[in-house]
Amino acid sequence: MSTRRKKSEIAPARANHPQHPVAEYAISTGNYHEDLLHDLFHVVRIIDPDHAPVLVDMIRNHTSLDEVRAYLTRALADANPPTPDQQDVLHRLESLRRGIEVESEPPRFRPQIMDIRYLCSSAPYRVPAKPWTSVTDDDDLVSHLVSLYLVWDYPFFAFFDSKTFVKHMAMGNTESDFCSPFLVNALLANACYYSQYTEAYTVPGDVRTKGADFLAEAERHLQSHQFEKGGDIRLASLQAHLLLYERYSLSGHNDWGYTMLHRATEMGESLGIINKKTDLRLSVSQMSDDMIVSIKRTAWGLFQVDTVVHTNFLRPSRVRSVSVEPIDRNGTNTSDMWTPYPVSTAFRPSYLSLYFDEACKLSFIARDISWNLSRTDRMGAEPDHRKQDLYDQLRAWESNLPECFDPATRPAPHLLLLRMRYHTLVINLCCDRFGVRPLLSERDERTPRDSKGFSAGEIALSSARTIAALTQQLRAEYGMEHAHQFAMYSVNLALFTLLDQDDFDILDRDFLTLTSAMSIIACRSQLGRNLFHLFKLSVRARNQGERVQQSDEVPPGIKELFQPDSMAHVPDRWDKYAEELTKIDGEDSYVDHLEDDPQSSAASGLHEMLQRYERLSVGKEDEWRDRRPRGATHF
Repeated sequence: MSTRRKKSEIAPARANHPQHPVAEYAISTGNYHEDLLHDLFHVVRIIDPDHAPVLVDMIRNHTSLDEVRAYLTRALADANPPTPDQQDVLHRLESLRRGIEVESEPPRFRPQIMDIRYLCSSAPYRVPAKPWTSVTDDDDLVSHLVSLYLVWDYPFFAFFDSKTFVKHMAMGNTESDFCSPFLVNALLANACYYSQYTEAYTVPGDVRTKGADFLAEAERHLQSHQFEKGGDIRLASLQAHLLLYERYSLSGHNDWGYTMLHRATEMGESLGIINKKTDLRLSVSQMSDDMIVSIKRTAWGLFQVDTVVHTNFLRPSRVRSVSVEPIDRNGTNTSDMWTPYPVSTAFRPSYLSLYFDEACKLSFIARDISWNLSRTDRMGAEPDHRKQDLYDQLRAWESNLPECFDPATRPAPHLLLLRMRYHTLVINLCCDRFGVRPLLSERDERTPRDSKGFSAGEIALSSARTIAALTQQLRAEYGMEHAHQFAMYSVNLALFTLLDQDDFDILDRDFLTLTSAMSIIACRSQLGRNLFHLFKLSVRARNQGERVQQSDEVPPGIKELFQPDSMAHVPDRWDKYAEELTKIDGEDSYVDHLEDDPQSSAASGLHEMLQRYERLSVGKEDEWRDRRPRGATHF
């Protein structure tokens, strides 16, 4: 608690509302930075002078504000220890503030480029702006953005070799096979997703314009690269298409997400690195080490992207096989570290090659899941028997993960995301496409009695709660402001799994924890805002808003978010998330439609949510070819 508050404000209030006045302050962020600065001065001036050098080191090492706040709180508590009752109240309220309050805006963008100059002194990657982009000639800005991408986004898919890319970008050769203006601008457009600096926006503060200038330049290069065919296809062009898939899927540009992914798949087939009956031999006598490792990364990375996307939306994967040898799982030096730039300088072992190998193994299971779940025929094994076999494969994969991947070891974010990916596959496996209800259970009469105990409903619920625990750890360790976009899919899937339960409880701690995390991730992109708006309506449709209003332990943001029916037409700060959101299957304005029936866009269940998520992000796969006029190019 801040020293600027009177002691009476941290004492328990009247018995019938024991914590309400305290909660109003503890979860309010209005004076957060002012109080932080005041307490910083107070500790340095008045409390034990030994705190001063510690705080100076924390500031120099870019320690996060939350960590500084926690240190100051401990210092103040040691100087003026509260009573046991006050300590219990403060502990519970701090947990509430950190765990289940919701947000409606991204972190305030930083207006001064001097901050970037300061940050870049510790940027893990230093690369030039020229000759790669015409958007800026600022080496510090480009180094900052490249570092953000390689730290927070790259490890999850790793579809190019980062060391080779950085080396060739530093060399400045635009004819390189491993770096091109097309690739660099596509990467910078994605990197802006992780930055709050004004230079990342075309219109400062408008998430729809994040990276728009870099994207526009990448699209200009896209036009000039569309005629690459067969052996003329550059590896960097394929990688750039995968980056554009990521970028378009966050902004919901019609069906361009699927278009870029499918084009990348076609390019991979033309290069002979996927979907070939015979493997491609990579000989050191015919190509450089950089080329060999880059081909392997791209082929297996493309396989991962394809299986993640298609399994996410219960569609059959297009990449059936990879035609090159996998990356050596022991290829990364065990001393290689991952640093959460610019959050802090706390190092973690990266285990990148080990992670990549395990992720590829999981992708094989995901491929089989996608093909089984997307089948509409009933030939062969019964659906539940196929699910049981696939579930057994998933369990075997998880049980054989290296000990260093255990969440208890506080691993790097991509290792936590890998486990979240496992649990999303489990939930997807439990999403029934063969019947009316989206989930099966032991009580469902369609479940065979000899199904070896496969209880889809219980398993999906358990995975949703595990995702909540992993999300809480990810947030506590690294914050959600830099979370990979897959975290948004995972959290959203877990939320709707909980929401789908017959005994859904809106005050469920896991549900509120996931809601809070989703609010932070969602406000960073147009897709996230659209999804959060649909989620809000879906929760309100469950008609449990009155229970939220009556709870003394729920923060004000949650109460505003989940209004009861009697307040359905009262504006809230998330209403703007509906801007530019069109109806899923029509051309009418979503906002106009909402005025007629506020609950009409609530998703009826998990399966409908996935359909809407797909449509809002990557598009409709069934239509991606038909949308192009005959004789037209892919672009």
